Amino acid sequence: MTSRAAATRYARALFDVARKEGDVQQAGVDLASFAGLVAGHDALAKILTNPAIPAQKKKAVVDQLLARAGSMSPIVAKLLLLLAERDRLVLLPEIVTAYQYRLMDHAQVVRAEIVTAVGLPDDRVAALQQGLAHATGRQVQLERRVDPSIIGGAIAKVGSTVYDGSVTRQLEMMRETLAKG
Repeated sequence: MTSRAAATRYARALFDVARKEGDVQQAGVDLASFAGLVAGHDALAKILTNPAIPAQKKKAVVDQLLARAGSMSPIVAKLLLLLAERDRLVLLPEIVTAYQYRLMDHAQVVRAEIVTAVGLPDDRVAALQQGLAHATGRQVQLERRVDPSIIGGAIAKVGSTVYDGSVTRQLEMMRETLAKG
């Protein structure tokens, strides 16, 4: 099993338990804050992800960190101890990402990116966001990016779907058509 698949399974299990027993938002916050704590301290990250260090020592470190944190959700604490016990703490960043996607899916929110050749005014961005929301049937969290190489038009990426309305792509299609003819 790939690390992404394993992380997705852990995230799904955490989400399902949090939905039944607690607060899914708080579980996400707690998970992300613990991952941020680990990522923010190089020595701690090396200890918790090093396969040469026994799992029991990692579990003891996680246990001490959880004791100091105090307000950590019991569901998240159990998951972190389980990950330490199974020597799977290396998956923590991917679990956080997978959990955030699960939260967004639960809230009917989708991430989208709009790439344009020049910056767009806020009213045009709002109109694009509304159009994407209508097309997807979900609330859209839109990120903007400027890429002058597309010459004009826009490229919208919603999940794994790409809507390419750039001038560059239209020129490529014309070149392909002329090459065939």
